[in-house]
Amino acid sequence: MSFNIALSGIAAAQKDLNTTANNIANVNSIGFKESRAEFADVYANSIFANGKTAVGGGVTTSQIAQQFHQGSLQFTNNALDLAINGGGFFVTSSELEAKDHSFTRAGAFKVNSADYLVDSQGNYLQTFPVDKDGNSTSVSLTTTKPVRIPDTAGSPQKTENIGIQMNLNAADSSLDPALFDANDRDTYNNSTAVTMYDSLGEPHILTTYFVRPPNAAYIGESNWVAFYAVDGQRVDLAEAGTYDQDDNGDGVANVRSTAAVTAGGWKGAVIKFNDTGAHIATNPDPILTVPLGVGVGSANVLGPGTDGSQTLTIAFNNPTQYASTFEVTELNQDGTTVGRLTNVEVGADGLINASYSNGTTVALARVALARFANEQGLTQVGNTSWKASQDSGQALAGEANSGTFGSIRSSALEQSNVDLTTQLVNLISAQRNFQASSRTLEVNNTLQQTILQIR
Repeated sequence: MSFNIALSGIAAAQKDLNTTANNIANVNSIGFKESRAEFADVYANSIFANGKTAVGGGVTTSQIAQQFHQGSLQFTNNALDLAINGGGFFVTSSELEAKDHSFTRAGAFKVNSADYLVDSQGNYLQTFPVDKDGNSTSVSLTTTKPVRIPDTAGSPQKTENIGIQMNLNAADSSLDPALFDANDRDTYNNSTAVTMYDSLGEPHILTTYFVRPPNAAYIGESNWVAFYAVDGQRVDLAEAGTYDQDDNGDGVANVRSTAAVTAGGWKGAVIKFNDTGAHIATNPDPILTVPLGVGVGSANVLGPGTDGSQTLTIAFNNPTQYASTFEVTELNQDGTTVGRLTNVEVGADGLINASYSNGTTVALARVALARFANEQGLTQVGNTSWKASQDSGQALAGEANSGTFGSIRSSALEQSNVDLTTQLVNLISAQRNFQASSRTLEVNNTLQQTILQIR
């Protein structure tokens, strides 16, 4: 009997040593969770035995219990390194369409040859689908899917609308719009440019030239004329603007014809301001150009193969005329070219956004997290991954930063939660237990030899 008790002590001490050694070996494993050997005594007795004098039968290993407390975060320079700050697990699958999920806290993800996010073993990170605004359309493990990072974004979109907000200097000298020449800087006061796109995504430069007409100020009103060019070529307006001007200085406004805002075929738009520098009106408004393509009645500024019927609507958004330097405060257009991937970001809520060279940002998916009623019931499958079991309960899916799910930290990895100092102390304790049980076995052997030698 005593031999078995001693042997059970040796076996338990060896199990404790193995558990501690495994913890120490994985002290640098990302997402690793330490284990703890838990023991129970062995006791057997019958209904007719004297329980007061009964001796236990040794020790047994009741469980190797995993400890899922938070590991410290190690920050990196890789945006695809993800760490969970709080509860939950990343969800992965070994195949694109597989629903046999594994769960892990190791978030060292990367892009594979097919542009999917995978972990170090090639398992696919599972995500929730989202709409164009980044809102999850379903929060269920059955609808999760791997996320693919497209290298390009969408198809080209031709520019149709351009908005400009600026201040025109009221102290600028007056110039004659009829003498405007885009190649002569002395014939206009200021200019600004914006990139626009044709139907094939080819960029073009739209330049706006501003001219302050002579005698433009009268009866508290000031006028400016705007001319347009694309890639240096004249773009006619569908209609030239008009403004009133006091020609002879008698204080009476004479209506100037549309010829007053044309120069060598250039047609200009008129921007009107009151005596406080506030915008009154634009004529015409909005400013519509003729088709930009090649052909009769077109501006002939776009190349062959493009949409020749492309037109622009140009709007001035609350421009001002103050006695300060010319300044453009807003310049925007709605066209895009084909975008190349420039950046990937993962928010604290798990939303994956991809940024592209054309200025667009696309919400791709939201990282799926899972939690369990009993984490210690999870089955280890290696590679710092676990599978659900009957003891753990079914996986409950959810979004980061909601409920009991933790937040996601991008450019960070969760280190092993092993405390090396504690494990070294445990190692010494397990070694002492092993030695003590071995000594017990040795003493039992000596007693048996003594009894056998009695004559």
